[in-house]
Formats: sequence, structure tokens, C-alpha cells
Amino acid sequence: MPSYAAFLGHQPHISIAELSASIPDFDLERVLGGEILLFRSDLNLDVGYLQTLGGTVAIARQVDKKDLTLEDIPQVLRNETAGVQGKVTFSLRGYGFSPRDIRNLYRACKTELRSHGRPARYVGTESVPAISVVLHDEGLLDGSHGCEIVLIKEGDATWVGRTVAAQDINAYAKRDMDKPVRDTHVGLLPPKLAQILLNFGAWLVHGTVGGNAEKQITVFDPFCGTGVIPIETLLRGWNVLASDDSLKAVNACERNLEWLRKEHGIPKKEATSKVWKQDARKAFDLKAKPDVIVTETTLGPPLEKKAPLKEASRLKSMMEDLQENFLRNVAATLPGVPVVATWPVWYTSKGQTRLEKVWDKLHDIGFRIAIPSAVDLEVTGRPTLVYRRPGQFVGREIVMLQSTRKAS
Repeated sequence: MPSYAAFLGHQPHISIAELSASIPDFDLERVLGGEILLFRSDLNLDVGYLQTLGGTVAIARQVDKKDLTLEDIPQVLRNETAGVQGKVTFSLRGYGFSPRDIRNLYRACKTELRSHGRPARYVGTESVPAISVVLHDEGLLDGSHGCEIVLIKEGDATWVGRTVAAQDINAYAKRDMDKPVRDTHVGLLPPKLAQILLNFGAWLVHGTVGGNAEKQITVFDPFCGTGVIPIETLLRGWNVLASDDSLKAVNACERNLEWLRKEHGIPKKEATSKVWKQDARKAFDLKAKPDVIVTETTLGPPLEKKAPLKEASRLKSMMEDLQENFLRNVAATLPGVPVVATWPVWYTSKGQTRLEKVWDKLHDIGFRIAIPSAVDLEVTGRPTLVYRRPGQFVGREIVMLQSTRKAS
């Protein structure tokens, strides 16, 4: 079974959970410094697969299982770029090595290539490897112009791989910034987080995404806003159901989905979409049930500083009622449908304030908590994941729920 190295995003615990949920034969080896995950899988992980993952920055595949040293790397690079025509472009991504080690190594690599009549160019620096945009633009992922060699030092051993996938930052920026309607007055759900939530949703439906990644499902977002989750759903080729109690949001979501269809050539006959106005606490009347609900419910008002305890308590009480009524509505009118949702977490001078009443009532409402394997829980006995960017005073608690009600 091949060994892979995943370079994790800024929320590594969520990145690991997403990989665990997405790869059917995921076999965790170890985590290094909270930055790199070594794992095994027979799945072919490439650029296309990484485009569906929100929490992984880059993936490298081990090139040789035998013990290698830095002296072997120039030969490894020459072998890996044997099919490149003309000048070879390459990069080195090291973990556990000094900038001096990397500088000496890329010079040795250039010397090795040139000694065999092959001109070479290095991208990145000895301190910072090439950014993902460069890996895409320079043809280092598909091997057309070169490659990036990954070196991970563990004691006296060195794991050596080749980068096979990296996030396409330009694609994220385009669909986040170029869509016709953006609402900066509410908390903006990052497209990467939307992808993560969708992968958790597919995991609730399939058990793991893996071989079912191409199987079309229908995703319902009943708090759709301007459509971040529906956009990412449609990009996967999945069917979209979306609603919101704001007509402004409904119109924005519809415009953004139409824009996406034109930009990416997604015909309605291949992936359907329907958007309507509705309060998520009122009965859903759908001709066919969705496979899963994936939604950013509401985080309440954005905060520019830590909330006083009294204010956090007031916001918590308000959100408790909304979340409970929403889930009771789902259980009653969409029985059997699993839910992935985000709940607000407020950061105060006394620590975190989380929803409690709805948590205690989940079983009574008709749900049980689910969580992928390989998850390091932040709060003992609370199997959820918290997403929070630095400096934010309202975080997101990712809650995955399986229905205990039989589907009708």
C-alpha cells in the first residue's frame, strides 16, 4: 500500500478528520508537528482528488520505500524527471532540514542534471518551498516540466516523495471573489470549509467518500445565504436544494449558481438546482428527500472582541431555540436524513461558550452524533470539531448527526 504525506491546513485536526472521512482505506501512520500527516492508501490521490478536499494544502506520494539519504536525492530527481523535454524545473519541500541543507541539495541536483546534459531551474528558496500556484503554473504536478521532491526527516531516516497534488488557490479566489453577489455583512463561509462540510456529509451518506466520490447525491442547505455550500455542491456534480428565510439571500444564491453554471459549463440536466424562500423551522415539503443536509446555520452577529459573559449567554439562549426548532423540523418532515451543521462557539474571558440545551436534547429530537475515526477530540465527551481562524471571537462547531428516525 503506497505511503502518502499530506501537508495540512491551519486547522490540522479538521484536515485529518476530512482525510479519514474521504479515503476508504485510510491507514494513519503518524502526525509530525501538527503539520504533516503520513498515511497509507491504495487510492490514486492526484490533483483532481485534492480539488475536492478543503483541508489539505498538498499531497506527496513516496517514491521509494528503501532508506535514502540526501546524497541519493539528485539521482531520485533525475529518475523522476526522465521524461521531461528541455529544461527541468524542480522544487524541494523539506521538513526537519535546515535551509543550508536545502541550499546545498538543490545545487547538487542542478549539478547532477547538468552533468547529464539537462539544464535545470530551481523554484522556491532554501527557506520557503514553491507556493502551490507555482507548482501548477510550472507543470510540476503533472510532470510535464519537472517535479517537486519532498523530504521528511525522522531521526536518522528520511521519507522521500514527490508532490502529486496542491490546492489551486486561484480557483478558490475566483469563485469566492468573482461571483456576482457577496455579502460581507454576515460571516463569510470559506469555500474550503464548505468542501470539508460536504465531505463529512458524503461520509454520513456513504460511510466514506472514496470510491463513491463520483456517485451523485442531493445536498440540501436550508440556510443557504449567498450560496457558498450550493456552489461547492454543484462543482462536485451533485444536485442542489437550497432555501433561506431571506428573499435577498435566495436571489443572490440563484444568481451565483447561474454564474457558476456558465463559468464551468454545468448543464441543469447533469446536476439540478432549486432555490426557494423558507424559514428552516417550518415544515419542509419536498417531492423527494435529499440524501443529506449540509448547512451553516447562523453564527449570530459578528464580534470584534471577546463577548462579555452576559452577552454570550444571551446569544447562546437565542441560538439554542433556533437550532432545536430546526432539528425538530428536520426529524419530523425529513426523517432519516443526516445533518452536517455548524453551531456558534463564543470566546469569552472565561473560555468557550457552547450550545448545551440542544446538545442534551439530540437523542430526544431523533439524532445521534457521528465522527470520523482518527479524530483528536478537543473536548472530552463532545465528539465535534471546532473551526476558528486566528483573531476570531466566534468560532464554528462542526456537528455531524445521523438520524435515529426511520426513513418514510
